[in-house]
Amino acid sequence: MDFTPIIAQVWGMLSWFIPLMLLITLLKSLWAKGHIGEFLVRLFAHWQLDKQTYRRLHNVTLDTPDGTTQIDHVFLSPYGIFVLETKNMSGWIFGSEKQAQWTQKLYKRTFKFQNPLRQNYKHLKALEATLSVNPEHLHSVITFVGGSTFKTEVPANVTQGIGFIRYIKSFQQAVFSAAEVDSMLQALQTGRRAPTLATHREHVQNLKRRSDPTAERQCPKCGSALVIRTRKTGANVGNQFWGCSTFPECKTMQNL
Repeated sequence: MDFTPIIAQVWGMLSWFIPLMLLITLLKSLWAKGHIGEFLVRLFAHWQLDKQTYRRLHNVTLDTPDGTTQIDHVFLSPYGIFVLETKNMSGWIFGSEKQAQWTQKLYKRTFKFQNPLRQNYKHLKALEATLSVNPEHLHSVITFVGGSTFKTEVPANVTQGIGFIRYIKSFQQAVFSAAEVDSMLQALQTGRRAPTLATHREHVQNLKRRSDPTAERQCPKCGSALVIRTRKTGANVGNQFWGCSTFPECKTMQNL
């Protein structure tokens, strides 16, 4: 019996089935979800925000005392600077402004992730240092895309879908002139790292290093070394934390 036609048929099926499965796996990855979410935000902003009023930069990597920080989207306008963090997530989302971690419930599975407001705080501080602006004119905005549902009350600057557009447009009092907006855009374009694969790889390495409790760290305020200290008083006595080596001159503290 000649199996050649059968083998050819099976091979023909595999030739499209295997790439399809690889594509599905890729689209389910965190990397792909992140890029898809950021792409959707770019589209929403393109349709809803006037590009002359809201000058925009995407995927902005800035140097910080402890490495780098990567910002999804920055919108510079006469009404303030809006720093947008994108989360492409589905399921139920639980969290509050003060919690260090939020929770995602997806069917019967539960996942923890960093409070995006805290994550975006570092982005704001990096922009404040780069642009030398009043922090009151910097606004943190979080947007969830991907069909998630908030199951707890969240602040007004935590939005879904195109909700970030409404939040940004709610600021109508001008705090910058057009010339100042142009100047900040130029400063940010000059001060950012080149948006290359090498920059992204270095940023990922910085994230891994910061998550390593034994890695050397720098104080984000004064640039001195951070050292591990132990609380001697208070409700958390005995707990360890990162403290600035110049204490009491600098009182920076970070959780391990």
